Amino acid sequence: MLCYPMLRRQLLIALLLASSLSFAKDKSKDRFQQPVPIHLDKAGRKWADKTLRKMSTEDKVGQLFGIKVLAQFLNDADPKWIQLRDSVRKYRVGALVMTVPTDGPVLLRSQPYVAAELLNRLQKSSNLPLIVAADFERGVSMRLNGTTVFPHAMAFGATGKPENAEAFGRITALEARAVGVQWNFFPVADVNSNPANPIINTRSFGGDPSQVGDFVAAYIHGAHEGGMLTTAKHFPGHGDTATDSHLGLAQVTGDRARLDAVELPPFRHAIDAGVDAVMVAHVTVPALDTEPNRVATTSKAIVTGLLREDMGFKGIVVTDALDMAGLTRLYGKDVGRAAVESFKAGNDVLIIPADLDASYRAMLQAVRSGEISRARLDESVRKILELKASLGLNRARLVDLSQLATEVAKPENLAAGQRIADESITLIRDNGKVIPLHPFASSSGTSEPALPYQSLRDVSNRLVLVIFSDDLRTDSGRMLERQILERAPDARITYVDARSAAGMTRSVLEAVSQAECVVAAVYVIPTAGKATRAAGGGLMNSVSMDAATGSLLTAILDRAADRTVVLAMGNPYLVQDFPAIQNYLCAFSNATVSETAAVKALFGEIPIDGHLPVAIPGIASRGDGLERTARQVAAQPTSGGFSHVQP
Repeated sequence: MLCYPMLRRQLLIALLLASSLSFAKDKSKDRFQQPVPIHLDKAGRKWADKTLRKMSTEDKVGQLFGIKVLAQFLNDADPKWIQLRDSVRKYRVGALVMTVPTDGPVLLRSQPYVAAELLNRLQKSSNLPLIVAADFERGVSMRLNGTTVFPHAMAFGATGKPENAEAFGRITALEARAVGVQWNFFPVADVNSNPANPIINTRSFGGDPSQVGDFVAAYIHGAHEGGMLTTAKHFPGHGDTATDSHLGLAQVTGDRARLDAVELPPFRHAIDAGVDAVMVAHVTVPALDTEPNRVATTSKAIVTGLLREDMGFKGIVVTDALDMAGLTRLYGKDVGRAAVESFKAGNDVLIIPADLDASYRAMLQAVRSGEISRARLDESVRKILELKASLGLNRARLVDLSQLATEVAKPENLAAGQRIADESITLIRDNGKVIPLHPFASSSGTSEPALPYQSLRDVSNRLVLVIFSDDLRTDSGRMLERQILERAPDARITYVDARSAAGMTRSVLEAVSQAECVVAAVYVIPTAGKATRAAGGGLMNSVSMDAATGSLLTAILDRAADRTVVLAMGNPYLVQDFPAIQNYLCAFSNATVSETAAVKALFGEIPIDGHLPVAIPGIASRGDGLERTARQVAAQPTSGGFSHVQP
């Protein structure tokens, strides 16, 4: 026979338990983030302390890892989603590194809504709030379409205005936080002092340590206004290297005096400006650690001794991606040890391990065996939790998708990106015969918009545009083409890459021989892991033109150097390989805003007043730049069509 008092007692206990579970539920999963200036308050510190006390060793080790997430739409039943969600839960990861899928050299950029929705789902699936990082070196547009576009960092240096970097940081922060990214792996604090550097180049603000430091500090201040964490990279300096650390072991060869004078000052500027994190590079630095094959990432002398103790940095130290060949080739037989050695050196956050399971297990074993002390583990985990609390993630971890339409790609921000690109255009050589070009109408005297499905146009050889890119599948030159055709509808436009250059040489040179003016737009930018076969058989990277396209450009200059403008849509050192260039315009970037700016400058629509932020040995000194005023030119044919205006 059932006893009613006992039943009531059981029901009461069940209700109390349900109430307790409801109270314990993480309310942050249901609230929206409100991006505000980064600040760790008393409540945030209390949350970090309380959370740390409750965590198991497995929980703590998981918080150290940041894993890659590709921004794309994933159905709940998609195996990719299930694997990603389960990895977050199984390994208790503390951070995500958002990027996008690739198809060879092509970035398959997603949309802000898609990225934000995926990140919200991952936040809900995690026990603790996730901190989401991304490599937004050129703004959110580097990974997501429909956002504000900015040029490469070197273009900012060419403007000479640190306030542009501050605006860059602020706008990027607001858009990133709207999408659900709180941590940017930027600014690049490397000083690009080596023209042959294959991986830094235009990613650096320039070649002067003081100027780079000023732009780094300005960016940090702007980003903090928008509530975004910043990262100075690649410590202790990757600017004077000739190897891509994605492919092999790069070495910084300068002595300690050189490091103190060139490589380290921008990082000191960053620390003084309150940078939140420093990313350590997979480079060897014999002046700081003499052990052969000891990269900075795993060097206690560099991470703890130099960065933490000598330079006094108290923030988060994060590794560069642990799957890069500059590191993995040293741990080929035990890839998990890369994480252990990096942590022992003084890193707090371990991103993109080559093998997450092996790295997680290796870290657990190192803690359980005493190789890594529990106090050392707690120190890093506490910093990570406090970082999350400083962003308010303990209170709210989701983003409000309805706010994207008001926060992303504001007209005034789009205009700022274009203005900065306009201000960066730098003229290095000008023979006075070509620039500025004069716009012209079609051969009939009018320029009418094309009808749908009727886009064929008349073409002449008055203006010949040859677009050189690494791969015809990329977007390089598309915006440049549109901008040229708006001003010169019958321009002859040809795209070439290494595979097509030889076969197209004859037709290109025939057009060049007949042309009144030629524009050669060269797209060479630093690209991570862009592998070519070196003479010795190994893999190498380069920011030079390949043999086929380089030969074609040489042939163009042989026939029409005095009528040719070379646009450097990226690497400004290009002119060193082509001494015959008589007209040389640098945009420092392949971004669409830089393409638009280059065409506007070419046609005299904007003043040209940028100055080189780097020295080009044998060609130009840092600070050089020929200034030109804007010219108002009527868009009508003259003397049969196309012409150029003598300056």
